[in-house]
Formats: sequence, C-alpha cells, structure tokens
Amino acid sequence: MKANTADGRVLTLFVREGCHLCEDMQVALADFQTELGFSLLRQDIAGNPELIEEYGLLIPVLKDGEREICHFFLDVAALRNHFSPAR
Repeated sequence: MKANTADGRVLTLFVREGCHLCEDMQVALADFQTELGFSLLRQDIAGNPELIEEYGLLIPVLKDGEREICHFFLDVAALRNHFSPAR
C-alpha cells in the first residue's frame, strides 16, 4: 500500500500492477487531490484472493471506506458529488 499525503479523507484505489486503466485513473486523480482535499491509498489486489474476488473484474476501483465512487474510469461527476457539502 502506498498513500500520497494530503489533508482530509483517504480514498483507496484498488489496482493491479501493469494495468493501464489503473495508471490512468491514478494520474487523473492527482488533479483533484489538492482541490478536494483527499489523499490516495493505492492497494494492489494481486496476491489477495478476497480482493481479487471482489475487485478483479472491476479494477481500477475507487472507494471512500466502504462506498464505491467509481470503477474502470474516473467519473469526475461522481467524485465531485461525493465531496459535495449537500451529500
């Protein structure tokens, strides 16, 4: 696990090494970390049968705790909605 530091919430990005969609989502998320005030924990699912079972067909998966924000591609609207004060 690797986390980027920032103030606020910690989002988890479930990935598999060598996955270009995972790399793309991580790069895209970097643009929003300062703006929305979250840090990112990168969790490789390889070698963990439970994580492979849960996320193997959906990676990358972005979650805040137990709540999934999006998978496959960064859904900017879902990310912004997740951090909106009305939520």
